[in-house]
Amino acid sequence: MAETHPRGAAARGSGPERVSAASALRGGPLDRGAYAHLLGWYLGDGHIALARGIPRLLAIFNDAKYPDLSDEVEAAIRAVKPGASVWRRLRHGCFAISASWHHWPCLFPQHGEGRKHEREIVLAPWQQEIVDEHPGLLLRGLFHSDGCRVQNWATSASGKRYEGYPRYLFSNASEDIIGICCSALDRLGIRWTRPRRDMVSVARRDAVALLDEHVGPKS
Repeated sequence: MAETHPRGAAARGSGPERVSAASALRGGPLDRGAYAHLLGWYLGDGHIALARGIPRLLAIFNDAKYPDLSDEVEAAIRAVKPGASVWRRLRHGCFAISASWHHWPCLFPQHGEGRKHEREIVLAPWQQEIVDEHPGLLLRGLFHSDGCRVQNWATSASGKRYEGYPRYLFSNASEDIIGICCSALDRLGIRWTRPRRDMVSVARRDAVALLDEHVGPKS
C-alpha cells in the first residue's frame, strides 16, 4: 500500500522518545506483546493513510474469510491504543480494520512514501527489542497477513492423491521484511529455507510443530 511521509509533531523525535510520548498520552505503558503482533500485521498488510491531511489512519487488511483473525487484529489495536474507536469496512473480499490516532506514525516509523518493497524497512532499536522479546507474536502477525499453512500432497503414477505433511509459507516483495521474518524464526530456533527470492518456507516436521505453537492455521 502506498503511504505518505509523516508531518508535523508526530514525525519529530527519535524512536524511544516518540513511543514514550505516545504511551504517556494513553496513560500507561505500551503493551509490548500486542504491539509485536500488530507490527507483524502492519508489515505484512497494513498502512497509515492521511486523514484531513495528517497521517493518522491505521488500516490493517484481512481476508473476509477469516473473521477470527479480524477479531485478533481489532483486539491488538485496542491493546496498543486503549479506548480506540476501531471499525471495519468490507472492500473487495477483505476487511479494512481501522483506527485513527495521530501517534500511529510514532509507533510505526516504517511509515513513509511509496510501497514498502520500494524503500528501506528497518526496525528501530526499541522495536527490535520488543520483537526479540515476542518473536512468536510478530510471526503470528506476519504469517496470518502475508503467509499461509498448507498441506503438501503428491500424486502417484496411477493418479491417486496422497496427503503429505503441513508447511508454512510467507511471501513478501520486501527483502527487508523477509529478513525480519527470518530473524524472528532464527530467534525461536525454527529452520527455514528460501525457495524463491520473495518467499520463506518452514517445512521440516519439527520446525512446523514449533511454529504451530505461535501461529497455527488461519481461521
